[in-house]
Order: sequence, then structure tokens, then C-alpha cells
Amino acid sequence: MKFARRKFLHLAAGAVALPAVSRVARAQTYPSRPITIVLPFAAGGGGDVVTRILAQSLRPMLGQNVIVENVTGANGSIGVGRIARAAGDGYTLVMGSWNTFMANGAVYPLSYNLVNDFAPIALVAFQPLFITARKAMPADDLKGLVAWLKANPDKASAGTTGVGSSLHVAALDFQKQTDTRFAVVPYRGGGPAMLDVVAGQIDLMLDTAADVVEHVRAGRIKAYAVMANSRSAAAPGIPTVDEAGLPGLYFSQWQAVFAPKATPKEAIAKLNAAFVAALADPTVRQRLADIGQEIPPLHQQTPEALGALQQAEIEKWWPIIRAAGIKAE
Repeated sequence: MKFARRKFLHLAAGAVALPAVSRVARAQTYPSRPITIVLPFAAGGGGDVVTRILAQSLRPMLGQNVIVENVTGANGSIGVGRIARAAGDGYTLVMGSWNTFMANGAVYPLSYNLVNDFAPIALVAFQPLFITARKAMPADDLKGLVAWLKANPDKASAGTTGVGSSLHVAALDFQKQTDTRFAVVPYRGGGPAMLDVVAGQIDLMLDTAADVVEHVRAGRIKAYAVMANSRSAAAPGIPTVDEAGLPGLYFSQWQAVFAPKATPKEAIAKLNAAFVAALADPTVRQRLADIGQEIPPLHQQTPEALGALQQAEIEKWWPIIRAAGIKAE
């Protein structure tokens, strides 16, 4: 009887320990199969290129294939919604952005919560906007541009990439901060809008380096300032808004990786380490710089820093979006 009882207690203790052993084993073996990063926009755009550059670099670090899957629709909210419903096992991630993980919460009636239903992993890139104008714009600097707009209310037009887009919100904030008025014209993309600035069909555009730099170098448009507190590596000759006379008028698009909320902390830590290592690779850094992407400093690449950034952006921009009455069309 004593032997049977000892055997029973030994087996019971082993059974109790199994879940802990299982958790350790999972942490040690993760990842044991391919990881999918959902990009909630069509292939070929800036976010798609960034995601694929990083996915390629992550494969040897994680020892598994990293697959990029494009899931389009509703300004990215369909792809993000899929991740909100996915298993929190570390094998399905999403490349989020200023639009999908901030603005959409104020523009769309979402079926998920952008903060509570996701786990931040890493901020991977950002793109400050540039304040640009047609070549024939009379103003030669940013202060002169603001003065011209004030002297000519409602006569100028600015191109954007659609209702509720970062370029749209940035243009509205620019008007508010400078006490100016001009028409905001939606386009299907930054490229077509910028071509109309080059052609002189519209007057202004607040846009990223990817659309701006080539035209600035060729002398086809004017660039007054970058909306950041430091100059852009893609166009170091363009002053910051602080230097140009509108201090603090900052605006940057950003891209960051998120997972479903229930993803284990061990998996998040391993994924974050892999992304940080990828962003430190000189080849990756150069490839991102070539498409106008800025890499955040190391202290901004943590999950905690990304969560704080997202919350700060929501607190800053949701009131502005809602006050402007911006809704999904």
C-alpha cells in the first residue's frame, strides 16, 4: 500500500509539472514552423517593400520561413481584423501603420480594439512628411508659403491620398497650426497626386520622401521643410520645420509589427530581438534608406515603446480627425 501510494504521489506530481514543462519546451522550440506577416495592403506599395525586406532578413535569425501575405480592403482594416481573430501563438503577425493602428480607429466602425486586442512587437520604420509645392509657387521658404496662403485664402489646393489618410490629416493639421485655408483634393495614391504638383495642376502636397525626393533633386517642385526635428537622410539639404520657422509642426507615418493579444511573452521577446537584429544589419538599413525609410533609434524599438507611441498618437490625432468629421466613404 505504501509503495502504491508513493507511486501515485510521484505520478501526480509529474502531472502537475507537465504544463510548466510544456510551456518551457514551447518557449525553447519557438518558432518550429513558418511565420506569416500579414500586410493589409496590396503588393508593391511602400509598406509591402518594407515588410519583404525585413522578412527576408528574419528567416536566418528565426530559423524558419517568414511569409508575407497581402490582405487588402477598407484601408487595411480587413487584414488587421484577421489578426485580431487569429490564434495568439506567435505564428501570425501584422505589419501595422499610422493608418491601420491609429487613424482607422477614428474613421471606421471597427469590430476590434486597436489597443486591447493586439500585442506590440517593434517599431521598424517611419517616414516624416515633406512640405512641398509646385515649382512656380511664389514663396521661396516656409514662412513665405504661409504668408502667401494667408494672403490667398481658399485659392490653393493640396493633394492627399484619400479621406482619412495620413496626408489628409496632415494637411488639415497644417491649416489649423498656420491659420490658413486651402482645398484638400483626394487622389488614389501619392504618386498621381505628386505628378499633378509637378504639372502645376495643384499647388501643395505634404508627402513622404518616396514621392518627393526624386522631383526635388530634378528641380521639378519646391520643398520647404521636413516635418521632423531632424533632417532626413534621404534629403539632408531640406531644413526641418524647426529650422524653417514652424517649430514643432511634426508629422510622420510609421510602420510597426503587432501580434494577437494572447501571444506569449517569450514569443514576443524572441520576435522583437529578431526585428532589432534585422534593423541593425547594414544591408537592411541601406535598403530601407534607399526607399526613404528612417529607422528608429534602438530605445524606440521595444514593445513598450511601440505601445506608448501608439497611445500617444491616438490621443493626439483622434480628436483632430473627429473634429474634422472625417468618416469612411
